[in-house]
Amino acid sequence: TLQTAVLVMSDHDIGSLVVMEYDKLVGILTFREVIAALAKHHGKLDNLSVQSVMNSKPLTCNMETEIDEVRRMMLVEHARYLPVIDQKMLMGVISFYDVAKSVVEAQDFENTMLKAYIRDWPEEPEKASP
Repeated sequence: TLQTAVLVMSDHDIGSLVVMEYDKLVGILTFREVIAALAKHHGKLDNLSVQSVMNSKPLTCNMETEIDEVRRMMLVEHARYLPVIDQKMLMGVISFYDVAKSVVEAQDFENTMLKAYIRDWPEEPEKASP
């Protein structure tokens, strides 16, 4: 039931559940769908199935998808979670947090390298005055 799925998400502090059927991705349940179901059913999740509220056509990426493309896909589609599929096999789920963390780490590395470059900049020889 949806109630059980919400408890699993809460107990494990996760924002999404991938729904598989016979080793095939058939949907994803995120807090976005849960909130929409709560609003539609006046705060009650009783007797609702995961299938009735899940996103049955989730956006996915594969192992070779560049992080900048993943970020673009997530921003364009307002997706917070993307299942990562490799040859029809679920490899994991990448979150918007994962993407943001990657961007910050790349920027930190670039800043460190630029600071080292500036620090090690060779001094110009003094020009002789006429």
